[in-house]
Amino acid sequence: MIIELNNTRTREIAAKIDELHEERGEAALGRVLTLLIATDEGELEHALELANNASREHPCRVIAVVPHAGKARAAAKPEPEAVADGRAAQGGRTGKTQVFVDTQGGMAVDAASESGRSNLDAEIRFGADAGAGEIIVLRPRGGLVHHPDTLVIPLLVPDAPVVAWWPTEAPANPKTDLLGAMARRRITDAKRSSNPARTIEDLRRNWSSQNIDMSWTRLTVWRAMIATMLDQPPHLPIISAKVSGPKDFISMTMLAAWLRLKLGVSVTIEDVPGSDAVTGVYLTRADGVLSLERPSVEEGVATISTPGQAPQTISVPARTLEECLSEELRRLDPDEVYAEVLTRGWDLIHPQR
Repeated sequence: MIIELNNTRTREIAAKIDELHEERGEAALGRVLTLLIATDEGELEHALELANNASREHPCRVIAVVPHAGKARAAAKPEPEAVADGRAAQGGRTGKTQVFVDTQGGMAVDAASESGRSNLDAEIRFGADAGAGEIIVLRPRGGLVHHPDTLVIPLLVPDAPVVAWWPTEAPANPKTDLLGAMARRRITDAKRSSNPARTIEDLRRNWSSQNIDMSWTRLTVWRAMIATMLDQPPHLPIISAKVSGPKDFISMTMLAAWLRLKLGVSVTIEDVPGSDAVTGVYLTRADGVLSLERPSVEEGVATISTPGQAPQTISVPARTLEECLSEELRRLDPDEVYAEVLTRGWDLIHPQR
């Protein structure tokens, strides 16, 4: 079920959701969190599909904020006093346009808009179109694109944690972003941004324990398998390590930084032309090289080679975005290992940066 509300207000959206819950004989109290998605129209449906699937494991209310195409750039940036704090009504000048925000009434209107127009369109998805929860798509126009927090606050699930997710382009500092500031967990994906290197450097410079990047989440299976390999006898010291994969691949650099921190040995990175994921990890010991290789993501078959033993093949398919998102929604506490890798290990691999 998809319901469209044009020129609406957040209080009308909230009332409609309550009405739909009443009709279906259910309550929003079963939602374990509110997932905020900041994206654009081009990425919206893909992001909602991932959120739908993840919500079957983590029932949640999904709120996607998608500024109308072209409107965000045309709108004048508001002065600091024009931004509401979510507790009281206030007005502010945005160029020649004045925006008034009244969070108690759930209303955000543009005084320069036509009479009766709210500069906000919305879409409510229920049932099969929304996984195990409900989806609210907010499409602000004009000055409202600069006030996503005041639009979202009246729609949050009471007493449930808030998670913010940027499927592609993320703010330089998610912690100070208007949506990110409300979140207990902030999920980014440097790999899918237009400039992965710059994105990860922004995250490093503005590090917060509440931030996590999916470049790290993609390594969960690799890290688990490497830990299992090292747990098998003989427990000989590792002399050096090497990882291989695509050039300037964020996940590969993170894996190298993790090995450098945990093993305390030098780690080299080998570029593999034509690859699109980590292809191998090689740990040198006194008795030879202990390795884990997955040359092809499409085949999804990895080979474990241990000195003195016959090679073993295991199935290691590439992790999907749905699996990565579900993992991060499952674990809302700070990831201390990721923090070490980003703040300490990265510089050990790239000291020149």
